[in-house]
Amino acid sequence: MIRLNCAVCSGSSARKFYKGLVVCSECGHVFADYDLTDDELRELYSKNYFFGEEYNDYVADKNALQKNFMLRLKTLQRFLVPGEHKSLFEIGCAYGFFLDLARDYFESVSGIDISEDGICYARRNLGLDVLQGDFTQADLDDREFDVVCLWDTIEHLRCPHLYLEKLARHMHPGSLLTITTGDIKSLNASLKGESWRLIHPPTHLHYFSTETLTRLLNRYGFEVVYNRPCGFYRSLDQVAYNIFVLRGRSPGLYDLLQKMRIKEINFYLNLYDIRYFIARKL
Repeated sequence: MIRLNCAVCSGSSARKFYKGLVVCSECGHVFADYDLTDDELRELYSKNYFFGEEYNDYVADKNALQKNFMLRLKTLQRFLVPGEHKSLFEIGCAYGFFLDLARDYFESVSGIDISEDGICYARRNLGLDVLQGDFTQADLDDREFDVVCLWDTIEHLRCPHLYLEKLARHMHPGSLLTITTGDIKSLNASLKGESWRLIHPPTHLHYFSTETLTRLLNRYGFEVVYNRPCGFYRSLDQVAYNIFVLRGRSPGLYDLLQKMRIKEINFYLNLYDIRYFIARKL
């Protein structure tokens, strides 16, 4: 047995799951066997993450990214109560593309991200009210949030339970928390095993299922009111970059494909291995 603290249940023992990953012996939560420092986290999400290491060109992918965000926003709208859900806060706002859309639907929007380059872009190019830093260390004073979004973010967090613990203190009953993240118990993840596309520590540190994320949300006073698989848009350019460059299969072929203006081609896909949760603060 491996002696570790589980973010979901605080269990202290785990066993090996896949290479670099362990599973909690008590609740079944899967997480990476990494102990990253603050400096290492900041380095992971430097400008290179968005331009070369994880994405080819995050800003050039804005159109596909905002198509995803619009799908999620439309679902969220079904749960908004007029006069109650007036402000929105995003954790992991990156370059601000979601907030840029959301400000048409809320009286105020703001966000935070660890990426200095992303925050500079969101402020300078989009005029957004965003902070650079770690949410758990941010001074929020007596601020309260009506709606909080973590789009494809919770899996990146070193200590997701500390984020939810802090959010619970700054969210009133009836406020909404939205989360999208990979589903380690999905059919696709089970079939792919260690080669599942969303397994790549140390950027992805936590691998939730419906059971484990629901348990974590309940622990901090959130009731899940929506839980469905969600599809996503991708640019053909980003898909080709992942396959031919990041996986080292044929960088030359990727260079050839770029000449065919594949950056302009987006497509929708649902592999049923990403889930969209909406939870209400009790």
